[in-house]
Parts: sequence; structure tokens; C-alpha cells
Amino acid sequence: MASSSTDPAGTELVPTPVKIIIAGGFGAGKTTMVGSVSEIPPLTTEEVLTEASAGVDDLSGVERKTTTTVALDFGRITISPRHVLYLFGTPGQARFWFMWDDLARGAIGTIVLVDTRRLETSFAAIDFFERRKIPFVVAVNCFDNAPRYTTDEVREALVIPDRVPIVMCDARDRDSSKLALIRLVKHAMTVVPARV
Repeated sequence: MASSSTDPAGTELVPTPVKIIIAGGFGAGKTTMVGSVSEIPPLTTEEVLTEASAGVDDLSGVERKTTTTVALDFGRITISPRHVLYLFGTPGQARFWFMWDDLARGAIGTIVLVDTRRLETSFAAIDFFERRKIPFVVAVNCFDNAPRYTTDEVREALVIPDRVPIVMCDARDRDSSKLALIRLVKHAMTVVPARV
């Protein structure tokens, strides 16, 4: 349960919930990011990859991945006495994309995690949020031994408009993930200030 505080009049303040989506391609680090910043043990729906997914899930570039999110990830982080972020990580495989509409409903914005080893897996998420006019930032998850590119190179490769922020991050690192979330919240406030 989110903590509450009292205002100067002694009335208990209940924090306003703010819904954030963490999206991206299969293996981009969504579950890892939610887990790295959540102040509660995150809810995950990770399942072991089985032989049944052979030929269905493209593991090129992420061959060592052994689990996958089949529904969602959920975490929470209190950013002030007045606001609590509720984080929802999307499943990455195309066969679970039917859930994205429900997960995105009511969100103020999205972090689209990008893996430079598999840039092509980012287009679907970017297109999804652009079409729905949901503010998003692109967060390049800097995996060990992954190709390194400048933000301008990533912007050009993914055809990202100048108005969309691009940040470099390490989804395993709490501070790095928090900075990406802060950048998203600031961006969302400039795009739709009445919603935050």
C-alpha cells in the first residue's frame, strides 16, 4: 500500500496514482527495469521458454534468454507524497500483443526500451504508441557487448521524431532506470500537462 502523508490542515493525503507503461521488443529488459526500480517486490508473469516456442519466438541476439513475460509485470515507486508511479511492463512477443490496448489504457506515458542488438524489434512498440498518441521516450538499454550508437544514430535508425526524447540507460541499475522514468514524466507533462 502506498504511504500517505498529511497536509498542513492535518488531513491525510492519498497519493495520486500515475500509470506508466514499460514496453519494447522481446528480451529488451522490461521485466528487469520494473524490478530494478519497484519499491515493492514486483509482480511478474515470467514463464520458462519451452520447445513449443521454437520457431515462434525469435531468439536471435538473445539466445541465452530462458524466460518470457506472458501477461504483464507490475511494480510501484513513490516519487513524492502526492504521486505514486504504477509501472506496467508489457509482454514482448507478438502473440501477446493483444494485451497492450488494455495495459495502455489510462497511462500518461511509456518508456519504449530498445536493444541495439535487435533494433528491428522496436518498431512495433514505437508505432503502437505513436498511433495512440501516448507520450513516450525511447530508452536504449545498454547491454554488455551490445553495439553502441549515439542518440542521433538511434533516432535516424528508428525514424524517431525530434520531439521524442532518447535516453541511454541500464535497466539493471535502479538509478539509471529512475532517470529514464523522470525523463518520461517530464516529457508527458509537457505534452499533456492536464493529465498529471
